[in-house]
Amino acid sequence: METEIPALLRAREMVAPERFTFHSSRMRMKHVTKEELAAMDAASDRCALELSDAKVDVLGYACLVAIMSMGHGYHAVSAERLQGVTRDNDAAAPVVTSAGALVEGLKAMGAKKIAIVAPYMKPLTEMVVDYIRNEGFEVVDYRALEIQDNLAVAAHDPMNLPAIVAGMNTAEADVIVLSACVQMPSLPAVSVVEAQSGKPVLTAAIATTWSMLKALDLDTRVPGGGTLLSGAY
Repeated sequence: METEIPALLRAREMVAPERFTFHSSRMRMKHVTKEELAAMDAASDRCALELSDAKVDVLGYACLVAIMSMGHGYHAVSAERLQGVTRDNDAAAPVVTSAGALVEGLKAMGAKKIAIVAPYMKPLTEMVVDYIRNEGFEVVDYRALEIQDNLAVAAHDPMNLPAIVAGMNTAEADVIVLSACVQMPSLPAVSVVEAQSGKPVLTAAIATTWSMLKALDLDTRVPGGGTLLSGAY
């Protein structure tokens, strides 16, 4: 949340007049396990309250797997509850979750079949795949990188991703989800994988940026943001 989303919005500042400030409040999590994710999600109300003190214009909840591990459709439940927290603090603001943004971004792109790369352990990755399938998509292939340490996820080299995707079955995929995690860096590899595969590429960070811009009623063209941030959606 604190790296690629600001990078995308800074890139947008090169082609559009709006300027952005970034504010963050953290939910604690060291290891990406179901137990720590549940504890992390429980802290989201506190974070929304703290950020609404700053009267921000939009809030983004950036842990995709924390949302998806809480059960089918939870992205809508979470966003509505957290928006209520801002409203009760007299600082009403729209709330975007990376989980909901990924789902909505895929729908906007008209995707039916997708391939997914995720950093999580295999059981959590399968939970993410199941959540996405429940939203009406067919997952034709996926890779779980099985990185449990949260800081190791952030340190993963994005330029490993093109070779990972090259080893996947993406022939029938409408869209490749290059990183189903805002924490795992992927931006430098987006254009490479789009060129290599001939497919549109989406990431959790790109989808979240798109949803935040839409919530702000701003143009969604961001250089280097892949197909969804081309301005066409």
